Amino acid sequence: MMRMTISNLIGKSPAFLETVRLITRIADTDASVLIEGETGTGKEVAARAIHYAGSRRDRPFVPLNCGAIPDSLVENELFGHVGGAYTDAREPQLGLVALANGGTLFLDEIDRLCPKGQVALLRFLQDESYRPLGAQRDEQADIRIIAATNSDLAALVEANQFRQDLYYRLHVLSLPLPPLRERYGDPELLAVHFVRAASLRFNRPEKCLDPASIPLLNAYRWPGNIRELENLIQREFLLRDGAMVSLQSLERLRVDDRASPAKLTDAAFRVAKADAIARFERAYVAELLSRADGNISLAARLSGKERSWLGKLAKKYGLQHAEFARGP
Repeated sequence: MMRMTISNLIGKSPAFLETVRLITRIADTDASVLIEGETGTGKEVAARAIHYAGSRRDRPFVPLNCGAIPDSLVENELFGHVGGAYTDAREPQLGLVALANGGTLFLDEIDRLCPKGQVALLRFLQDESYRPLGAQRDEQADIRIIAATNSDLAALVEANQFRQDLYYRLHVLSLPLPPLRERYGDPELLAVHFVRAASLRFNRPEKCLDPASIPLLNAYRWPGNIRELENLIQREFLLRDGAMVSLQSLERLRVDDRASPAKLTDAAFRVAKADAIARFERAYVAELLSRADGNISLAARLSGKERSWLGKLAKKYGLQHAEFARGP
């Protein structure tokens, strides 16, 4: 299997490689992007990868957490103000749109942008013009918008909790980020990376990952995704003596998760079983295609299965043969 790293994105799983392929294609355009994924899947890292792989890489990347802006300050945060615009505005202040001019404005947690902010953002997206608070004329800004959410934005539109017209403006291109539990093999690579990073960050002697932890990394479901893994590595790195970082605590977390009353139902069992089978099948087919250099007939012979059966599984999980061809 191959390992690929793009702007701090690390992995080798088919789901990761598909994400990298999409990032590469999206970076070659200048359209708005909506990144969707669970909390902790690395949405800002993906947004930075798009920015720095594109034509705006030498211009600013400006992030904004929409959930952290009070309703009364949203327009001032986005568009700034001139001196004297209001009582405390003694000096002019540039907004984030002006600071991002020529580059990228990343709007994290876009689902939490207040209705007033949604209207203001939509107005700017329509003609790329805005008016700072207290100003007499409009200003222009050329920016790319990348938005991110861990919610189902389409469902919020249906529930009249998010503007439909703004959703269409933001959702020109889509980048879904897979949860870590669907990236078999990647937790090990990420854990090794975070162990090394912890040594540099905390100025401590280097340590290595305990090999006995690797099966636990792949078996745990990671509800907090990459962020949970990074925090766990840092905690174990700082609190445990010795030259190895052990993640044996994951075994206890798995037991706690299995013992949760919410999990002990027939429906939950069926869902968990189907999920485990799907993850195994996807990883199995991906491994075969990788060994066969993307040749479906050869992959079928390696597995001792019918070509049609393997082809159906590859199609089911969106595994394109060409993705696994190593080329000349």
